[in-house]
Amino acid sequence: MQLEHASGNTGIDTRLLAEIDERANSLVSELGLDNQFASAEEIYHALNALDDGRRDELLAGADFVMLNRNGQVVSFNIRDVTENEREHRSFAERDTDHAKRSLRNELLKRYIDSDRTDNQIVQRLIGEAGIEAEYPREDHENTEGENSHTPRFLLIGDIISDAFIKLNEEFVKSSTDDQGYQRISMELGAKIPYDEVEIVKAVECSPNAAVSVSRLGIRADLMSWIGDDEVGREMIEHLEKEGVHTEEFVVEPGKKSNYHYVLRYGADRTKLQKFEDYSYEWRVPKHKPDWIYLGVLGEKTWPLHEQILAYLNENPDIKLAFQPGMYHLMWGAEKMADFYRRAEIVIMNREEAAQVTGRDRGDLKQLIWSLHDMGVNVPVITDGPEGAYASAGNGILFMPNYPDPKPPLDRTGAGDAFASTIVAALALGKPLEDALRWAPINSMSVVQQMGAQAGLLKQSEVEEFLANAPEDYHSRSFE
Repeated sequence: MQLEHASGNTGIDTRLLAEIDERANSLVSELGLDNQFASAEEIYHALNALDDGRRDELLAGADFVMLNRNGQVVSFNIRDVTENEREHRSFAERDTDHAKRSLRNELLKRYIDSDRTDNQIVQRLIGEAGIEAEYPREDHENTEGENSHTPRFLLIGDIISDAFIKLNEEFVKSSTDDQGYQRISMELGAKIPYDEVEIVKAVECSPNAAVSVSRLGIRADLMSWIGDDEVGREMIEHLEKEGVHTEEFVVEPGKKSNYHYVLRYGADRTKLQKFEDYSYEWRVPKHKPDWIYLGVLGEKTWPLHEQILAYLNENPDIKLAFQPGMYHLMWGAEKMADFYRRAEIVIMNREEAAQVTGRDRGDLKQLIWSLHDMGVNVPVITDGPEGAYASAGNGILFMPNYPDPKPPLDRTGAGDAFASTIVAALALGKPLEDALRWAPINSMSVVQQMGAQAGLLKQSEVEEFLANAPEDYHSRSFE
């Protein structure tokens, strides 16, 4: 009611309800059911009986469509329908959460887009309701008008949730062993108090990048593999609130989702991790992306990589952004040669570049030009506190880091923020010089907060930091 008043009582909500009702009734007819007499349960089972191809065709664009029959609501959202069928949910157990979130987003979008809306009041109302984060960012973040087409990314990689446990230093001790490794110890069998725990959902290289590019104004579709458990459902919910599209997720029945524990002791952390054994089935994306962003994947994913490469070869206009993970590096440059040859941009640190190229880590020029020789159009090498180096083939640029406003709280995700931001800037039409100025700002912001995503910035916030940057904050030629 408040949103309607802020738009001058133009009936936006009424028109949306009428549109939903018309579309829902049309879909019921296309299911071969009688609109007048079909019950909610009959409609639900008819939706579940659709095969994949027919489901994709029929329910395209029905993300926020629902039907209320005598107080019983049925969702036509393809993700709700797919999950209800896949998990064999009874009518009483049906899920409509994806449709509800889509409807909320659509309603907010229509009020904000209305010519008669007082956007300042609308944004305040949305913020007071605590649902601002659920508004689809990619439609509104890029306001500069440089691109009429919003880039679409398909980001591929593993996903986990982390529990950060801050250990109580009174009950946990630190020592250095004979080999110089620092170790923590506590009494076996005791009940050890801890200071706090913070759950960070849906992280790792590609999910972090997905949230990053979404906040910067890019349509982000994430392909990842999860189990059919509560942890997986919470991951999807978190990402959708961040504007990340999850239609490409592969939910594997009977499997658990990746859940790791991070023990924090002072400024250091020890991670307890276990990656679940998924099938890593490749699925051709429902919508063709402009970019594929390839991040961390597990040891048993080489067949998946071959299928990704085949898809890229079939679609030479799709650009590849590659942020190599541990197994990409372990497999070696020869096995991964086609990915480097196909890549528009590759982002790695100095040690990784030396490992891939076989060159001396001390010779930045050789590292950069060797990556060019492997076929990479834009190699980017990060060097921790020393800054970063990049080349588009016409010389090497050096970019210093953006100064930290205060000591970093947690360095998790700084590299992902840098890599995803430079790719996003290039995709939005920025020259390499500007992209290099964007990336360190997001890294700086991320390390000021706990976890890899909390500090990720919107495009307008990046621009604000740029406006207040030191005079020497710019790229320069590296000779």
